[in-house]
Amino acid sequence: MSPSTSRTLRIGALAKASRLTPDAIRFYERQALLPRPRRTSGGFREYDATVLDRLRFIKQAQTHGLTLREIRDLVIDQGRPGRDQCRRVRDLVAKRLQQLEDQRRELDAFCSTLREYLTMCERALERPGQTQCPVVEDLGRETQRRRVAS
Repeated sequence: MSPSTSRTLRIGALAKASRLTPDAIRFYERQALLPRPRRTSGGFREYDATVLDRLRFIKQAQTHGLTLREIRDLVIDQGRPGRDQCRRVRDLVAKRLQQLEDQRRELDAFCSTLREYLTMCERALERPGQTQCPVVEDLGRETQRRRVAS
C-alpha cells in the first residue's frame, strides 16, 4: 500500500513521502500548519494520510513566496470554503503583492545607485593619477551627513 492511500502514517513515512525532514514536520506542527497527530500507545505520532496533501500545499505556497504565517491563515480557512474564504485569500494575495511591489521599487533604486557607482569608478579609472575612489568618498560623505542629521 502506498503512503498516500494508507490510513495513517508515522512521521518517518510522512517525511519520506513529502520529502521533508521529521524536524520540518514537527516544526510545521508547532506552527499550527498541521493538525496535532494522534499518538500510539508507544508515543509515536500517527498522521492521517490527508496531512501529506497539506504538506504539498504548504510547499507549493512557499514556492509562490508566501510566508508561513500567510500559509497558516490559508490552511485555517480551508475548512470554510466559499466567498468569505475567497475574500480572505484575495486580501492576503493583494497584501503580499503590495509588499513585493514595494521591495521591487527598493531594489530598482538600489540598482540605480549601484549603476551610478559603477560609472563613477569607470570614470575615475580612466583618469591618470586618480588617488581616491569616488564611491568610497561618496559613501564617506553620506555617513557624515547621517551623523549630522541625527
